[in-house]
Amino acid sequence: MNRTEEFTTWESLPETLQAKHIAAYLGISRRRVYELFQIHVEHGGIPNFEIGISKRVEKADLKQWIKQQKEKKTEQR
Repeated sequence: MNRTEEFTTWESLPETLQAKHIAAYLGISRRRVYELFQIHVEHGGIPNFEIGISKRVEKADLKQWIKQQKEKKTEQR
C-alpha cells in the first residue's frame, strides 16, 4: 500500500485506531485529533481509551462519532 493512500479509506483502517490513522482518514492534523481526544464526548470529543500513555479509538466508535457530527450539523440547519 502506498504511504499517501494509507488510511484514506474506511476499509484500510485497522480495528483499533491511533491518532495518525484518524488524522489521515479525516484529513486533519494529528494535533487536532489529540485536541478532540481532550474534549468530553458529550461536547463533541472523539471517544477514546488509553493503553499506557497512548490513546486509542475503536473503529466502531469513530464511525458513530462521525455519524453524530453529521447529525449535529443537520440539526443546526
